[in-house]
Amino acid sequence: MTRFLLSLIFATVIATTALAQSSLQQANEQLFRQLQSVHGLNSAQMDRLKGIFSGSRVIGQGNPAITRHPMTPEQCTEKIGGTARYDNARNRRICGEKYMAPLYDPRSEKPSEAEACIDMFEFPNIPCTYPVVWTRAREAAEICAAVGKRICDAHEWEGACAGALEPPDYFFGRGSVSSMRSAHNAKYAASKNWSYGNGYQRGICAAASQKSASCGGGGYQSCGSNTYPTGSFPGCKSVLGVYDLHGNAAEHMNLPLAPDQMASTGSIKLGVTEMKGSWFIFDRYYAHPDWCRWRAPYWHGSRVLSPSSHENYHLGFRCCKTIE
Repeated sequence: MTRFLLSLIFATVIATTALAQSSLQQANEQLFRQLQSVHGLNSAQMDRLKGIFSGSRVIGQGNPAITRHPMTPEQCTEKIGGTARYDNARNRRICGEKYMAPLYDPRSEKPSEAEACIDMFEFPNIPCTYPVVWTRAREAAEICAAVGKRICDAHEWEGACAGALEPPDYFFGRGSVSSMRSAHNAKYAASKNWSYGNGYQRGICAAASQKSASCGGGGYQSCGSNTYPTGSFPGCKSVLGVYDLHGNAAEHMNLPLAPDQMASTGSIKLGVTEMKGSWFIFDRYYAHPDWCRWRAPYWHGSRVLSPSSHENYHLGFRCCKTIE
């Protein structure tokens, strides 16, 4: 191959990459406007949020060049009859802001007794908006802090999904992530459930999309984040009123390995990564269990705050908030 052709190919790759970055930045600017408008973020919060996004070349709602969403935000709004249905006045009083749900055990507690709340939707926690993906666990924790919240502990996500927040159940002292996970899963295996019922059902959640044809190993240039708008499947809802815990994006959570690593008790040390739920292809290909209290193998495991924690095209997050 001649030097001229090599130079031409190199220039084309550079131009294509620059165009993709420009498209992503434009999409993120629109996202920032939505966040400020819907959640009332102040200028300091917005500056902090934009700073986190600017440190990544991939954070956003998917690579605009190859992502093919199966539903538009407008179609979502029409399907559900308007997003006002999700603005729960009781929850807003308890949690202090829009689109959060109190975490409690309905068998013994009232919603007003909740000590924490969880986002009703995957970040940006705005109904009929595509979830943010390509986030590292560290970035998820930083983004939650930037908007006045925190990353959730695994048991909080599990309680939101199963319909009852139970006491933390991490089997500290077992010596490894694997043994802690096994003990936990064995405890709940006989009572497994999904947010919408006691068995996996197709067509209930945002899980009927598919991978890009070019998606092999999970690269940004080959794998589209083909998610649905959040809240577009109203039946995909837990007893506590939390949506999209199955399908759409898998979600980063904090898995503490010791009591002093729990985000729910105010720790800033945090534990290791746990990826909760399932993602947008599961009605077509059920890749692994996704019942509510199931804890995954230590896939791509790292400390939550590691600069190299995992990111990919179907991995997002949602935030929690301690009620003062």
